[in-house]
Amino acid sequence: EVQLVESGGGLVQPGGSLTLACAASGFTLTNYAMGWVRQAPGKGLEWLSGINTGGDITTYADSVKGRFTISRDGAKNMLYLQMNRLQFEDTAVYYCNVVIFSYSHWGEGTRVTVSS
Repeated sequence: EVQLVESGGGLVQPGGSLTLACAASGFTLTNYAMGWVRQAPGKGLEWLSGINTGGDITTYADSVKGRFTISRDGAKNMLYLQMNRLQFEDTAVYYCNVVIFSYSHWGEGTRVTVSS
């Protein structure tokens, strides 16, 4: 069974940093492209970042480019999102995502609140 479990969210002040983690099970993370998506209060899903199967190509939404970094650890089957210079607008629930055989899998998300 494919499972994704996000962690690492919390309350942070503007300008601060957090690292989100996504523990993957039921599949080998390095065999699939993966990504991070968020949903801010009252808004729809926003794609943030992706990493390809080879792990050597990463892409970012303009809203987070230069501030967020996606990475993975194949040995641990973990996906990460390093978030720096956090802004009020980054307040959201963050999800990791993988599509396997055309089915999109999600975790339950981890909440990030940026507040002073």
